[in-house]
Amino acid sequence: MKEITDEYMREMLTKSRDFCAVILRKGPAYSSPGADKIVWEHGRRNFALRVEGILSIVCPVRDGGEVTGVGIFNGTVDEIRKVMDDDPGVKAGVFVYEIHACRGFPGDRLPEKP
Repeated sequence: MKEITDEYMREMLTKSRDFCAVILRKGPAYSSPGADKIVWEHGRRNFALRVEGILSIVCPVRDGGEVTGVGIFNGTVDEIRKVMDDDPGVKAGVFVYEIHACRGFPGDRLPEKP
């Protein structure tokens, strides 16, 4: 593993900026009839948010637990709360969410499949 100096860390920290992490969980209507169609439209909206540069990283969680997704959003907590409150899955009670202000490095991304 490459050695990381204090100087490198200080330089990199000046390049970080604010983002929002959203944790999506199963809501009270998660297993209700028709929820699958709502989840599909939620996914469609996520693709649009990605294209618009609002949703930087989206990670559906499919391990069967209460968490159903994690997203890194480009915006303030107030801006992203409005985005999430307008989500079809949240509106229908299929999902609930929590938002956390966080910092990250612009340009970070998931690696391409080898």
